[in-house]
Amino acid sequence: MFNLLAWIVGLILMLLSGIHLYWLAGGKKGIAAAVPSTGSSTGSGMGSRPLFLPTMAATGAVAIALAAAGWFVFALGGVANRSVIPDFLFPVGGWTLSAVFMLRAVGDLRWVGFFKKHKGTVFARWDSALYAPLCAFLGVCLMLITLEA
Repeated sequence: MFNLLAWIVGLILMLLSGIHLYWLAGGKKGIAAAVPSTGSSTGSGMGSRPLFLPTMAATGAVAIALAAAGWFVFALGGVANRSVIPDFLFPVGGWTLSAVFMLRAVGDLRWVGFFKKHKGTVFARWDSALYAPLCAFLGVCLMLITLEA
């Protein structure tokens, strides 16, 4: 079962990396839903400003980090070669990744996560429906995989 969880989590992380590579290559789909913004959710974009503008370097760094995390999860779950990483780093990395995703699910209490205050934007709707639950799912799965590793 934990082997299957490692496959699922690793593939999700690789897919997320691919989405960031798409944006890095100039793709535009999904950008409005990917960055927290102020303003309305009417879709017109009027009065809505992104809280930050991701740079190409930041987008590339996130793509690399997600791919590395995906590969790490494959190794943690025993579906990829573990010999490249010292054994003592597997529990540290597993618990760290789990904590990162659980903290992202909880959020900053203002703009992202389950407990955000700003809820009237495209990003906020996607965050409530997909991003925060996905992060919680990944965090719990990483806990289980790390406990079994």
